[in-house]
Amino acid sequence: MGEVKTTAQPETEWVFATRNAHKVAELDAMFHSVFGIHVVGLDHFEELPEIVEDRDSFEGNAIKKAETIAAILGLPVVADDSGLCVDFLKGAPGVYSARYAGPEATDQANNEKLLQALKGVPQEKRGARFVCVLALAIPGKDTKTFRGECRGRIAEEPRGKHGFGYDPLFFLPEQGCTMGELPAEMKNRISHRSRAVQQLRDLLKDSLSAEGTTGR
Repeated sequence: MGEVKTTAQPETEWVFATRNAHKVAELDAMFHSVFGIHVVGLDHFEELPEIVEDRDSFEGNAIKKAETIAAILGLPVVADDSGLCVDFLKGAPGVYSARYAGPEATDQANNEKLLQALKGVPQEKRGARFVCVLALAIPGKDTKTFRGECRGRIAEEPRGKHGFGYDPLFFLPEQGCTMGELPAEMKNRISHRSRAVQQLRDLLKDSLSAEGTTGR
């Protein structure tokens, strides 16, 4: 791999180790309004390697992605790994959530496999949780992780057109609907990812200015 060229400034620009434009936009809006930091995705750079998610935990995958990209770019990097853990399946699909039905699995294929695995399982045994772990890697500093979880149960059929992945199957008793039926604004307030992001925001509010990371 050739040298990765970047004009980004560590004081004002961070990298989110994803090519998902929606995730990048959400994090950028939050960080710039509060900290004056812009967030860019991996598509902002040329010739970055694809990071193989081969760890056996959400923390492991998030840390690997964040530290690998931070070492290459010399910039602060946030990375996430997330998935669905079903109680009856002893935590599966877990870190394999995106490829539960195979390496090139679609959301529909993953959902169908999950429903088949839980066929005949009563409601009281269909408990599950969405998990998101964020890792923050800043060159020269210790990597930190932030874990957010959202509890629910697996419905017997998909409901709702919002969200992605397992959202149409993830029923939230307190809301009386699936994650796939929630408007984006509501989902972003209660989701596992939003809870992990809030922990990261809290840390930054307490420490960034004191440590001089933002250059303010």
